[in-house]
Amino acid sequence: MTFSHWRRPLTWLLAWALVAGAGTGWLAHARLLALEDAFTVDARIVHRLLSQRAVQHDAVMAMLPLLQQPVEGHSSNAAMPLPRLPAAYPQIVEILRRLPGSTWPADWPQGLRTAADAAEARSLQSGHAELAQAELPAGKVWLVLAGRNTAHALQLDLQTTVPWDEWPMDAGTSPVRVHLQYQGQAFEVQAGRRLTYGWHYDFHKLLASHSQPFDVVLERDVSWSELPWAAMLAWAAASAAALAVLRALLRQRVAARRAEELLRLGQVSRLNQLGELAAGMAHELNQPLTALLASTQAAQRLLGKDGSDEEPDLDTARHAMDQAVAQARRASAVVGRLRRVVERPDLSGQVQTLALAAAVHDALHLLEPELRRRGITVQLDAPADLPAVRAEPVALQQIIHNLVMNALQAMDQPESGQRRLWLTLSLMRPPSTRVLLSVRDTGPGVTPEARAHLFTPFYTTRPDGLGLGLSLSESLAQAMGGDLSLAPPGDGPGAEFHLQLPLAQQP
Repeated sequence: MTFSHWRRPLTWLLAWALVAGAGTGWLAHARLLALEDAFTVDARIVHRLLSQRAVQHDAVMAMLPLLQQPVEGHSSNAAMPLPRLPAAYPQIVEILRRLPGSTWPADWPQGLRTAADAAEARSLQSGHAELAQAELPAGKVWLVLAGRNTAHALQLDLQTTVPWDEWPMDAGTSPVRVHLQYQGQAFEVQAGRRLTYGWHYDFHKLLASHSQPFDVVLERDVSWSELPWAAMLAWAAASAAALAVLRALLRQRVAARRAEELLRLGQVSRLNQLGELAAGMAHELNQPLTALLASTQAAQRLLGKDGSDEEPDLDTARHAMDQAVAQARRASAVVGRLRRVVERPDLSGQVQTLALAAAVHDALHLLEPELRRRGITVQLDAPADLPAVRAEPVALQQIIHNLVMNALQAMDQPESGQRRLWLTLSLMRPPSTRVLLSVRDTGPGVTPEARAHLFTPFYTTRPDGLGLGLSLSESLAQAMGGDLSLAPPGDGPGAEFHLQLPLAQQP
């Protein structure tokens, strides 16, 4: 099968792919937007909850200078631990108060003591708590608040800081990853799920606390399995069904139009054939009617019906009457060739400028069911820059229809072998004043005897033929200023007909 057989199915397949792709893409996009919106909402809730806890820590630090009760059992030159706050603050691991003249605990690492002193100095300037040290991988944070007479240090446990009872996600199953980040360190709040493919969402925002400048980072990887495959497949199936119904309706409409066009073409053909029949009958009836008239006049004269006194010559009169009967029978046989009567008059237009390739495409479109039923492969060669011709649309369509139908009927014979039909359009050279349409088949061809009478009216090689198709086509071609002929025998099988039509604009 050639590409033309697959062109329409491929066009419908491409249309389905576009519709299905657009619909499924929209569904996937909508799902991704919904997942992103849900992720953004959860991220804002997480940021708000952690910011509330950070602000709560600042409030606790601001409250510590009010706790001035002495702590017994400790020397005055070292920071003293304060009692743990109530269970409402489980995230506070330890609280220390350093009086004037005392130092931070000696068991602290030197780095922590140095950081605490620096944080105390910053706190004196800012008037609020400052971050002394953050060990995010271990989940430990030290805050320092400097007062007029004392300094307080507070250690936080970040894992306990998370308000799990108000958390918007299930930490064990949620795919969202939540971290607190600070200066290259990270504390994992929620492990989530990490993928190397799919779509990625992220959220970054600092906690609403000066003393805890941690960046709240949320990440979400969306896998292909989270797309709405059921809805996408349902859309693809629904679009395929809708396009199948549309294609069936269009095919019915095209078939109805094809039937109407074939009916109109058949009516025009019958009208033209009637004209050919009338011309042929006028030519063939003229001789027998003339002989019939002469024989009857001779018989009348021989029988003495002309007023003379001569004895009637009965034998000669009988012979003349026999001749008249024979001529009458001959005329009757000619009249009997008229097969049927046309139903409607011809309404064809005048000669106009036409694209010959478009007319050939229209004819093949009308005969497409017949070509498919007979299993005939069609090859059409038409240059894109072929100039227009001068022709009458219906007459041109009828000529092409007759040539193609003759080729199809010729390839029905057992000797035809492989069934192929070639239609070639070209500009004749020299001179370039006509366009040539060549129609070639793989039938048994035309015998030398048939070539001499092929365009003669009433000559046919088919038992059910009238012998007017080629004669009518030749007359129509000549009436348009063109020519229809049978090409000389070639090396290949079949017959080849040439239709020549004048250019619309002569060079």
